[in-house]
Formats: sequence, C-alpha cells, structure tokens
Amino acid sequence: MLTVYTHQSLPAYLLDFATIETQQTLPESGVYLFYDDTGLSLGKVGQKGKVQVDFTAGAAHYRRTKGGGELIAKAVQHTSNPLIWDATGGLGRDSWVLASQGLSVHLFEQNLAVYALLYDGLTRAFRQPEIAQIATNITLHYGDASEEMGKLAQQTTIKPDVVYLDPMYPERKKSAAVKKEMAYFHELVGQSEPCNDEKLFQAALIYAKKRVVVKRPRLGEYLCQQKPAYQYLGKSTRFDVYHPNPA
Repeated sequence: MLTVYTHQSLPAYLLDFATIETQQTLPESGVYLFYDDTGLSLGKVGQKGKVQVDFTAGAAHYRRTKGGGELIAKAVQHTSNPLIWDATGGLGRDSWVLASQGLSVHLFEQNLAVYALLYDGLTRAFRQPEIAQIATNITLHYGDASEEMGKLAQQTTIKPDVVYLDPMYPERKKSAAVKKEMAYFHELVGQSEPCNDEKLFQAALIYAKKRVVVKRPRLGEYLCQQKPAYQYLGKSTRFDVYHPNPA
C-alpha cells in the first residue's frame, strides 16, 4: 500500500501497478510521496525541494545532449551491444545513460515507493518524442533483484551479458542539492546492509554471462571485500569489474 499526498486525482497509470490511497493533509514528519502537475515526487516535511525521476531535464538531459557516461559505457563494453540487468534501480540515472547508448536494460527496484517514482518518470518520458525511444530500451521490474533475476532468467531463458550494481553508499563532497536529494532518498530506503549486498552480489555473479560491474566511490572499499578482476577509474567514481561464476 502506498500513500500519495495530493490535491488532485492521480493519473490512471499510477493506479495500475499498486494499491494506492490518497490524502491531502501531509504527515507530521518524515519523507512522503506527493503528486502534482509535474508528476510524482518525494518530499520531506518541513523542507523545501523534492526528489523526482525526470529524464527530460537536469543531469539526465545534460548527459544525453552534452555527453557523459563514457566511463560506465566502457565498463559494460557498450560497443558489443550487451544486454544489461541493473539490479539496483534507485533513481534510474545510470540505466538511462546506458539506454541512451542504445542498450537494452532491465531495471530492478525492490522499494515500492522508489519503483513508483521510476514508473512515473518512465511514463512521462514515453510521452516526450525526443526521448521516447530511449525509454523503450528500459524494462522496469518490481522486487528483490537477487530473486527476480532468477525468475526472469527462468521465464525468458535469457541471461544478461552484464549485471550492474550500484549499492547505496555515503559520498563526500556533494553539492547542497545532491546532499538534500540523497538525504531524502537515504531516509526512504536506508543504507545497504552487508548481508543484502552479499546476497545480491552472489546472484549477480551467477546470472551474468560476461561480467558484473559494480559502481563504487573512487577510494571506497570493495563490495563484500571482493577484489575485482580490473577497474575503470574516474575522478570520484570507479567501476569494479568481476568475472561471473555461473551456476
């Protein structure tokens, strides 16, 4: 059950995928979902600003029109046209960069509120002629990726060339806007738990055909203390690459 705060009727597409109740009076504290003319957003009581999945503006627009994402493209070997399973959906930004490269991406998200934000953002993207084709490259899935990847592989008899992981971690040197955005997001979904990271990492190693790519802070620890086969290094971020271990 999702609660969305709004003073207007929700669009049919948001009512299709989950049981949603609407309220007009905001909660007394914490983060909350609200809907207005711009779409579905995440806000926090007593704070200005909002977090929204918007592929038409901001960083997504800049990276699509001005360049960016070259390092992640190299990490997944985009020139070989791999099928990508992004097991840590989040706000969908890295999946969007990969989809903008013409790659097919299956995006998994287990938090229902975040899934709703992604669903709303992709639906609005489909309605924009200049980016609708990119949106068609993304298939959104709800559920724990460590389990859903196995179901999808069984249903389709297809495995991904690359499984991409971006476990949530605290970052340094953020702008005020990014700090606020991630603070809201962390409050909603919490930090990654080591046991969950291990479960997801092992599932990724099983289902990937060619490689597992893990996004980390440049100076951050290895995921699950596992040293990668090799790395792609950026100024503040790196991508660790692991050889798969199919079942």
